Amino acid sequence: MANILVIDDDFEIRQLLAQHAKEMNHNTAIAESLADGLEVAGLQSFDLIFLDVRLPDGNGLDALPKFRQKPQEPEVIIITGVGDAEGAELAIKSGAWDYIQKPFSKGEIMLQISRALDFRAKKTAVRKVSLKRDKVIGNSPQLVYCLDQVALCADSDTNVLITGETGTGKELFAQTIHDNSSRDNAEFIVVDCAALPNNLIESILFGHVKGAFTSADRDQVGLVKQADGGTLFLDEVGELPLSIQKTFLRTLQEKKFRPVGSSREIESDFRLISATNRDLDAMVKEGIFRKDLFFRLRTFHIDLPPLRKRHRDVKELTLHFMFRICEHHRIKTKGFVPEFLELLAAYHWPGNVRELINTLENAIISDPENPTLYTMHLPDEIRIRHAQASVALKRRPNNADYTAGAENESGLYFSGLLESNLPMQDFREKIISASEIQYLKHLMAVTQNNVKQACRISGLSSSRLYALLRKYGIPVKQK
Repeated sequence: MANILVIDDDFEIRQLLAQHAKEMNHNTAIAESLADGLEVAGLQSFDLIFLDVRLPDGNGLDALPKFRQKPQEPEVIIITGVGDAEGAELAIKSGAWDYIQKPFSKGEIMLQISRALDFRAKKTAVRKVSLKRDKVIGNSPQLVYCLDQVALCADSDTNVLITGETGTGKELFAQTIHDNSSRDNAEFIVVDCAALPNNLIESILFGHVKGAFTSADRDQVGLVKQADGGTLFLDEVGELPLSIQKTFLRTLQEKKFRPVGSSREIESDFRLISATNRDLDAMVKEGIFRKDLFFRLRTFHIDLPPLRKRHRDVKELTLHFMFRICEHHRIKTKGFVPEFLELLAAYHWPGNVRELINTLENAIISDPENPTLYTMHLPDEIRIRHAQASVALKRRPNNADYTAGAENESGLYFSGLLESNLPMQDFREKIISASEIQYLKHLMAVTQNNVKQACRISGLSSSRLYALLRKYGIPVKQK
């Protein structure tokens, strides 16, 4: 028996989905809006959520990550009356189980419920496997999902492709897969494809025999053979020259290759993990990466999230690396003021975890005798962006009267946010928050703090209205 939440403003849809779930002996709850849905999801644990796209108080797709980030991490099925390709892509990339369009049949809904809950049960079982993940820091839902993927593929010999922006920890995840595999006692061989010289690439990968070329004064074992029994990690695989891709594809398929200058083939039983920050799909279309090799590399795919999408991990990462950096430089462990961490958590980190580490190291060694880190120890770029965002926030309208002046203030606030170059999600949330504040202040002003009248005008329940007023610190003067 599972707990299922249905969030839809259409009464008939809510009742229909709830009825189908009940017929399968599952517990159901319903909500008419995003606010109510988030409130219910915060009070009760759910295994599966049906989430409508167009709701009275917002877009379900925008709120999808909030539901997925609940402690129980429910599966979410997006339901929509008007489907579109971009919406489907956004839903799937945000972690939705599926994206289905109304109207739907009873059989379709029951199959979706059955499949999603079956997947969830198996995923939970996988999580019970104890992973060696000492070097993977963080517990955000986005990171935990990637670790679940590691648990799924680690103890097999399937090829794995790890994608993600520079600095997201692709090599670290490759090492984690190796450490949790049956090959963990053998070698983990790293090949930096971006650093391979074109004239020596075959020799480095496959080795050579003495006399194969002018400087070959002895036999040399290649990296592919060194990975025999273990794992071969091709970092920046998108940089692998087209001229060598066909040769490597055969090696990957046959696990045999011929060293440069040799007349015989040798074998190597290696497990392949590759990583790239490039779009291999686009490279295939451009003809600069072989399609057959691409499909072989991407048997199992793990896409690592950038740090800006897992801000919850910033504090844990900061504490971990501060200790390591201080220990490495033989400096007493430092503390920091709250604002220091606030700036780190608010920054968008284009260089991801690697940039965070460099930033912390620079802050620590720039003032080694100071036991406390302040915002002044951070790079100008981080402090400037924070200052710009603060200025933009202070332009937010705070007049209870909904006047032309308030509208002008709102326009200034909008422009200020644009100038601060925030990530899209942060920009959207700040705009929504500013609009809600302006609306609520106007609402309470025109109703002269009459809560009953304010609820009637806004369509909000009294509990929801009070919650929003508390959230934004708007006082209610009882009449």
